[in-house]
Amino acid sequence: MKKTILLTGATDGIGLATAKALASQGHDLLLHGRNPEKLAAAVAAVPGAAVVAGYLADLSRMEAAESLAEAVIGGHPSLDVVINNAGILKTPDPVTPDGLGIRFAVNTLAPYLLTKRLLPALGPAGRVVNLSSAAQAPVDLEAMRGKVRLEDMAAYAQSKLALTMWSRALALQESGKIIVVVNPGSLLASKMVQEGFGVAGGDIGIGADILTRAALSDEFATATGLYFDNDAGRFGPPHPDALDGTKAASLLQVMDSILADLSR
Repeated sequence: MKKTILLTGATDGIGLATAKALASQGHDLLLHGRNPEKLAAAVAAVPGAAVVAGYLADLSRMEAAESLAEAVIGGHPSLDVVINNAGILKTPDPVTPDGLGIRFAVNTLAPYLLTKRLLPALGPAGRVVNLSSAAQAPVDLEAMRGKVRLEDMAAYAQSKLALTMWSRALALQESGKIIVVVNPGSLLASKMVQEGFGVAGGDIGIGADILTRAALSDEFATATGLYFDNDAGRFGPPHPDALDGTKAASLLQVMDSILADLSR
């Protein structure tokens, strides 16, 4: 059955490979990108007429994430899958104009905001697939607020654990929706890996395959709140902090507070 799927960060790497894989199966795609030229190139690179729309948004800005959600719902009030793939590791500008660490903004807060806004558009069997990482580290909530500056890898690892934590917490609150977290595989051949680690990386298709499975396959039909580690090839326990209800509640409180402050 044809699905309508929103995919963020679709202009290169795992995102573009996943878009091509989903298009080959005949699904309708809503592709997001930050750069207009790269978004146009991605739309042109996806085979067939699968791309229904392209959406431009800089997810380091929460008002842009909000506008993206509004635009998607305005054009497509019914969605089947949201894949939060957009992410950032290294950047010359580690702080956003809003004063937030850019890794927390793009990797944690923007997908949280998008998911919250788009959940009503997802049907009873709708899915949210959040792209996490094997790199996860305990979250400094003051760093999330932008009060503490972190090195690139520390910020990235904390932002990915924060994503994993809120995904599980939100999954426990939402009945009938599937919210799953996926580590697509370590050191795959994405621009992020090449810039962050200076290596070519492994087959990008490994990541595209697991995201496609998470979005569509029966093996994920009851996987809400779970973490899939593609390095191990199975569901497994996330970082212990993701299972700590008290820490998750504190994280959600801070995230909601940040978003409320930015919306004023």
